[in-house]
Amino acid sequence: MKALVLAEAREGALRNVSFEAIAAAKQLTDDVTAVVIGDHVQSLGQELGEHGASRVLVVEDERLKHYTPDGYGQVLRQLIEQEKPEMIVLGHTALGKDIAPKLAARLDAGLISDVVSIEGTGRDAEFVRPIYSGKAFEKVKFKDSVMFFTIRPNNIDALPRQAGASVSVETPAVELKDLAMIVKEVVRKATGKVDLAEAKVIVAGGRGVKSEDGFKPLEELAELLGGAVGASRGACDADYCDYALQIGQTGKVVTPDLYIACGISGAIQHLAGMSNAKVIVAINKDPEANIFSVADYGIVGDLFDVVPMLTEEFRKHLVNS
Repeated sequence: MKALVLAEAREGALRNVSFEAIAAAKQLTDDVTAVVIGDHVQSLGQELGEHGASRVLVVEDERLKHYTPDGYGQVLRQLIEQEKPEMIVLGHTALGKDIAPKLAARLDAGLISDVVSIEGTGRDAEFVRPIYSGKAFEKVKFKDSVMFFTIRPNNIDALPRQAGASVSVETPAVELKDLAMIVKEVVRKATGKVDLAEAKVIVAGGRGVKSEDGFKPLEELAELLGGAVGASRGACDADYCDYALQIGQTGKVVTPDLYIACGISGAIQHLAGMSNAKVIVAINKDPEANIFSVADYGIVGDLFDVVPMLTEEFRKHLVNS
């Protein structure tokens, strides 16, 4: 069984979910071909091979520097026609969530989205995905179509990197016709050095941070731990931070190794976006706050007292280690 994996590149670097997608495909088959699309991305091929891809297809064009459903859709449809894979794997990211259903519909193929684990092998494999905002999980199988699925970041571990691994990097012939959309420039608001969707550690603030300045202690702790800063919708609605930081049912869904919730009450919409984190630490003055119902560790206290103390203790531990 042949698999085609779409690797995502941003600003000249591969996103970690690309390696996780390769690992997911490798659970089902050894014949894994990665595809990287963009401008000046040829150098990324070797890294994909070192993470498990046996072949890498590189499609470069200045019109593909930024993602558009038209441009990427044309490339992927032609590659699928050329390669005839039985399985197509993408990350459950903004890009993957946009392009996967379009491609699956065009190819009359089945699509399972937001996969967090895979049980079994080949066509008998069962794909586990959350439903009802993470309150339950379902197992889904493909019947007889091409297997299209997207994986949630931080749930399927990437394979150990094999430095210097042999990989075939190819540049297939692809023709772009009559592109209806070309992105000339992308202006991003700074949201931190670490991608929130792929962060292993997230320090999130709610209305309890009280102001934009209230996020500064959280930013210091996140930077110390090599993590990212997130927020509840309440904090975003209050203009304490940008909506790009929003975590929840109407924001980003995250599954970090460690989630530190500061001044977040725990509305059900927020829990839908972070309750599957591996370890949850809640800091809140209200001992009855709903966030404690999902927390592994709870600290009842003022976040402006607790967070600096945590930062200092983490700093001592990291220095001594």
